Amino acid sequence: MFKLKLPTDPRWANLAEGNIGEILTDHAWCEQKAATNAIGLITMLPEYPEIVTELLAIAQEELDHFSQVHEIIKKRGHTFGRARKDDYVNELAKFIVQGTREDLIVDKMLFAAMIEARSCERFKVLTENIKDEELKVFYKELMISEANHYTTFIGFARQLGDPEKVNKRWEEWLEYEASIIKSYGNKETIHG
Repeated sequence: MFKLKLPTDPRWANLAEGNIGEILTDHAWCEQKAATNAIGLITMLPEYPEIVTELLAIAQEELDHFSQVHEIIKKRGHTFGRARKDDYVNELAKFIVQGTREDLIVDKMLFAAMIEARSCERFKVLTENIKDEELKVFYKELMISEANHYTTFIGFARQLGDPEKVNKRWEEWLEYEASIIKSYGNKETIHG
């Protein structure tokens, strides 16, 4: 569905499961950042009330995910750690074009879509490879949500820009993401 060029090695799930407290804290902060990103997009698009409404729903859903992960951390007796720098996301951000307002908005939508696509793919890897039944169910639910967010962001990019150009730019994003993701997948973080 996402056409990601380089799939996550299933052994990454073993790293994640080996330090579930760390992966949960990292995941919680990823959800908080996703909510913040949706709010940031809202500030760029006040003239599109339908898009603002959908972005508000995404921001609220991401905050709900943050809350759910935080509750799992507390329930399991883990310590909720400080926010982490997400090197993968920071590398992706370098690819955002700074051209016209339309180019910037489209690229920010594609940036968000890419993060959702990779997160969805990572959640799928977790559901297929960890032994923890509660987390399998939890990550399957989130996988579906992330896939919906991916579809929404791609749709907004095509709505706000020329669909043919957006599709071409998405292919460029996929190539760029493939060039950086090979350096990741070896830490107990959602993208790391």
